[in-house]
Amino acid sequence: MTNKVSWLAQLTFVLSFLLLATSCSRKLDFRSKHIVFVSGEEEYRSEESFPMIAKILERETGAKVSFCFSVDSAGYIDPNNTRHIAGLEKLQDADLMVLFARFRALPQDELKYITDYVESGKPIIGLRTSTHAFLYQEDSMKHMNNEWPTKVFGQQWITHHGHFEDGNKPLTSVYFANKMMQPILRGVKPFDAYSWLYHVDGGEWKLQGDCNILLQGKSLKSNHEMEGNLDKFPMTNPVAWTKNYKTSSGKSSKVFFTTLGHPYDFKDVSMRKLLLNSIFWALDAENKIPENGVNAEPVDIYEPSNSGFGQKYKKGVKLEEIK
Repeated sequence: MTNKVSWLAQLTFVLSFLLLATSCSRKLDFRSKHIVFVSGEEEYRSEESFPMIAKILERETGAKVSFCFSVDSAGYIDPNNTRHIAGLEKLQDADLMVLFARFRALPQDELKYITDYVESGKPIIGLRTSTHAFLYQEDSMKHMNNEWPTKVFGQQWITHHGHFEDGNKPLTSVYFANKMMQPILRGVKPFDAYSWLYHVDGGEWKLQGDCNILLQGKSLKSNHEMEGNLDKFPMTNPVAWTKNYKTSSGKSSKVFFTTLGHPYDFKDVSMRKLLLNSIFWALDAENKIPENGVNAEPVDIYEPSNSGFGQKYKKGVKLEEIK
């Protein structure tokens, strides 16, 4: 009997230790936070990269994550459907919106979920084509095309340095903008990105608002260089920054934006850490970012489809199947 009691006591101790270790392995408890990933773009496979990032986030913090994707009439994910993103009502109780959208023309009731969230004063993260998230033809809505992203993210769509058979090799060298290391950059190292460089600053254009540039990118191959336009569109440009967005009611929203986002970029641990760290920063938990950055090891093997238009996305996947 004594041996049985002793064995049970040891088992209880081991189980308690394992539970404590599991709890301590989380750098922060985000179980009270709701993070909504909004994907509405047909080029960069965010319908594949977002779930990968979300799984890491769930593992590391216990956060509640939700997805909003462009879907067809049968409910299958269809990035080519520019007039519908399913699930946007989830933004009503979101603590953070992560947006990756391109040239959407959403109906008013869907768009309102996004604009209401942005005007709430809550934090916002935007990626790459979100500088041109919307494309409306109606005069009453054209302010969403250029004016809205410029105010919220700091810039609109201008130009880029060229695709050059994307996916075959990197096209942008990413490096630190200055020597002052900030929490978002913990664990991030210079890396080569597959994203071709977007122009957001220089020549006749300037980043708008109080942008704090974190990372610069140098184009490794450039149409603008070949055409002699580097005075207008230089080979180096910001690729990641933070800023504040002042809402119409005077509230201030924290904003992180990156012009990176090619599906192959997320194969690099530094790109994954950059986005994960920015989520911590957006939720006022930058002091909880480990010295080496958030653990960015994927939960599952990440082998994404290449970027590109048309039918390159994975077919037959429903929104409710994304986990």
